[in-house]
Amino acid sequence: MAFKSYVLVCGGTACQSSKSDEIYKNFITELEAAGIKEDVQVVKTGCFGFCEKGPIVKVLPDESFYVEVNPTDAKEIVAEHLVKGRQVKRLLYQGEETKKHAKVEDIAFYQKQFRIVLRNCGVINPEDINEYIARDGYAALEKVLFEMTPDQVINELKISGLRGRGGAGFPTWLKWNFTKQVNDSPKYIVCNADEGDPGAYMDRSTIEGDPHSILEAMIIAGKTIGSNKGYIYIRAEYPLAIHRLDIAIKQAKELGLLGKDILGSGFDFDIELRLGAGAFVCGEETALLASIEGERGMPKPRPPFPAVKGLWQKPTVINNVETWANIPVIILRGGAWFANIGTEKSKGTKVFALTGKIRNSGLVEVPMGTTLREIIYDIGGGIINGKKFKAVQTGGPSGGVITAEYLDTPIDYENLQKLGSIMGSGGMIVMDEDDCMVDIAKFYLGFTVDESCGKCAPCRVGGRQLLNYLDKISKGKATRDDITKMRQIGNAMKRASLCGLGQTAPNPVLSTLTYFEKEYLAHIDDRTCPAGKCKDLITYSILPEKCIGCGLCARRCPVNCITGEKRQPHVIDRSACIKCGECYSVCKFGAVVRK
Repeated sequence: MAFKSYVLVCGGTACQSSKSDEIYKNFITELEAAGIKEDVQVVKTGCFGFCEKGPIVKVLPDESFYVEVNPTDAKEIVAEHLVKGRQVKRLLYQGEETKKHAKVEDIAFYQKQFRIVLRNCGVINPEDINEYIARDGYAALEKVLFEMTPDQVINELKISGLRGRGGAGFPTWLKWNFTKQVNDSPKYIVCNADEGDPGAYMDRSTIEGDPHSILEAMIIAGKTIGSNKGYIYIRAEYPLAIHRLDIAIKQAKELGLLGKDILGSGFDFDIELRLGAGAFVCGEETALLASIEGERGMPKPRPPFPAVKGLWQKPTVINNVETWANIPVIILRGGAWFANIGTEKSKGTKVFALTGKIRNSGLVEVPMGTTLREIIYDIGGGIINGKKFKAVQTGGPSGGVITAEYLDTPIDYENLQKLGSIMGSGGMIVMDEDDCMVDIAKFYLGFTVDESCGKCAPCRVGGRQLLNYLDKISKGKATRDDITKMRQIGNAMKRASLCGLGQTAPNPVLSTLTYFEKEYLAHIDDRTCPAGKCKDLITYSILPEKCIGCGLCARRCPVNCITGEKRQPHVIDRSACIKCGECYSVCKFGAVVRK
């Protein structure tokens, strides 16, 4: 059935938290009330990526892009746009780059993106398999089942240059080929959807917006290596992604795309979900496999690698969500097409979760080789509140900071590693001049210490020692010798830890020491925090010559440590001050100073 108009409502987790479900329902109600329900199709899609402006509603065919929509706005969009043909201009996206109402293709946030992994997110209803099929869904599977041999599939992946997007960057074809060549059975296919980096939500959003692409890729892998069973390991705290995977698996089985004798080919393949309890270490492949088996999620020494002895000691291919999402496109368009995108050693695109002190936060998919400056300024719109860029953290708690002098570095696996960071799964957190590098390192290390399984001493003991030194520095109780010890411990952890968690945990500390040693020394030598973040090293006071006695600071103080008569200079009792900074934030006259 053809419709005159289509209303696409973002149904990703972020927009759902801002009542996009209610927006969707209100559109249905208002269309019925206006008598045009048969002319307009309302579709709940996955994430559009432009999370800063959500909830997002897109109207086709005229590509109207409505942002920050409220449930009550549905009535006006129906009455004005869908009935009278007049756009609701107050809701249309208006960016600094255009100074006018823009269509999607005009928006700077999207202009330098190239969507392969996110090709269907924000476009289709992820709960309707027919919409996925309408966009070439399962065509790659059909090709693999009836037109290609397993060796041809692996060769196509080899030509493509696809590397694992979970962080390690291992060639995908090589991993598949290892498992294919092992003379043992059964063999298993595993999708690692245990995304746990702070600020990262690429894999979760991909599943929420396009679950069938993951299923299709896993079935293709099963046919290629000789496996009949797959598992998707996903965090239990991702209920929407789990719900949509459940629906997708059921629909695929109903259409004969999953289960026995797929499409009459004689090939059987089934997929089960396994829910993780939220342990960050279970993102490491051997710990993940142990968790699927019902054991405690702890890493195991390698070799043997999972490709040879994995799940239940059987050959196992394990890739993360983003890697899987690339597979159907490579099979359909060819490895050479994919290899033309990106750099010499890093092919294709990479999805990043761009967050932090950035104007346009959201999901970004760009060709490998795109510079950090392009992502942060051209796509991200630059730093908020007119502040100066200080650094960007890539790779989450396993990565490191990159400073302004390297903003023009093309992003790929090798370049980020040279700078002391990693690609990781794709977290990208932007920091400004108000961020303290000691505090940043302390936050990330605190996270990895909490998430360490404790199995090996370098990670268990070394991480805690590093955190103790950072705590001393943040309180002005450290010496310069402590920096030397931190470097020694960090390097020892990188060499001796059992798994990737411990091996990369020191990265935030070592990289901030490399680029911001002067900031560390200010904490140690001068007992000051230049960014004003470390509470033990800062004090608040009121300049009597600037204070007009408005009393706003006193009213906002949670511990009532500010006193003074009306229209007279006020005073802060430092012995009672908890250094929350409320007085500093609310003063409009620059009377409150932080030192």
